[in-house]
Amino acid sequence: MGSKDTCDIYCYDEAKVKRLQDEIQKEDLTSVSRLFKALADENRTKIAYALCQNEELCVCDLANIIGSTVATASHHLRTLHKQGLVKYRKEGKLAFYSLDDEHVKQLIVIALAHTKEVKINVRTS
Repeated sequence: MGSKDTCDIYCYDEAKVKRLQDEIQKEDLTSVSRLFKALADENRTKIAYALCQNEELCVCDLANIIGSTVATASHHLRTLHKQGLVKYRKEGKLAFYSLDDEHVKQLIVIALAHTKEVKINVRTS
């Protein structure tokens, strides 16, 4: 009594599995997992998106954009900074944040495109 989304019998390609296990060991997937975990919070994703739309924003701007206190925005920004997603510079008493590099923007753009595609596919199926 198998369901449609699982194998009806247990059988695997030992050579393929071993090759992929070796590949996985060579990559730093823990860091990739941490990166996605940092973006898994909706407010941090909103911050990253806002920084995709505007090269640089101060903490106060970002707090207002996500509808939070400056302390909460700062907490989210520290998390994003620790994961290498954003960088900051001080100008007097203000802290300005920007995306660390173009790859972060690409991640957000690709994720948005994927989400829109999934919504279209769900509606048409």
